[in-house]
Amino acid sequence: MSAAHLSDTQNLPDDRQIPIDRVGVKDLRYPIRVRDKNHTEQATIATVQLTVDLPHHFKGTHMSRFVEALNSHGPALHVRNIRDILVQLSERLESDQAHVDFEFPYFIEKPAPVTRAVGLLDYTVRFSATLTGGPKGKADFIVTVVVPVTTLCPCSKAISESGAHNQRGHVTYSVRCTKPMWIEEMIRLVEDSASSELYSLLKRPDEKFVTERAYENPVFVEDLVRNVAARSEQDPNILWYRVEAENFESIHNHNAYALVERKSARDREG
Repeated sequence: MSAAHLSDTQNLPDDRQIPIDRVGVKDLRYPIRVRDKNHTEQATIATVQLTVDLPHHFKGTHMSRFVEALNSHGPALHVRNIRDILVQLSERLESDQAHVDFEFPYFIEKPAPVTRAVGLLDYTVRFSATLTGGPKGKADFIVTVVVPVTTLCPCSKAISESGAHNQRGHVTYSVRCTKPMWIEEMIRLVEDSASSELYSLLKRPDEKFVTERAYENPVFVEDLVRNVAARSEQDPNILWYRVEAENFESIHNHNAYALVERKSARDREG
């Protein structure tokens, strides 16, 4: 059978009258280039999800068109192409909404606090974008960073004759902004809100410094999310933020968790 006579099953009608909010492909790995504040650009590998809405009268979508839209931007995608991908998805799949998610490791060179020995620390970053209203519609863009930190328990410090329990935690921080915000700036905002930031390479003088800094700056998980929220409120570029903190407790068999999500004060007043 020739290609011209192959059945297009996806375009068959469906009589269940149930639209699908998102359909597409996920867990697709793809090379991308990301802006790096110190080195202009950083190459990394993203795990990609591409989806669109599907009207109730279509049986299925054309999965190959998602990959075609991604591949049309060359062997290494740049983040400035994200809106173009959304527009292509909306056009190729005749959809009102299109969504893309790129999650990738991002590396920062960090000198140790005392010896200045340099190591690379990795962070998880996510770009999530949605186009609503068809190819000429409005795009929404959210950047998320997952930042590992150290927290030291204020209660443990207050009730102990010596020492206090501490733990590593993850802060997941998402923002909408009026203009692009450096990934490094988001990470720094979170790290400044914790008992201490983390490093990949520490000599003994560095370890002493980090341990003592955490002891002098105890924070509950509640303090951590409030610290990030307070700093977000002070940045006029941030319109909306969501901050989650999860501490991997060292003396409990469970984790501590807190979340704050809100529009910035300026956006709430507007």
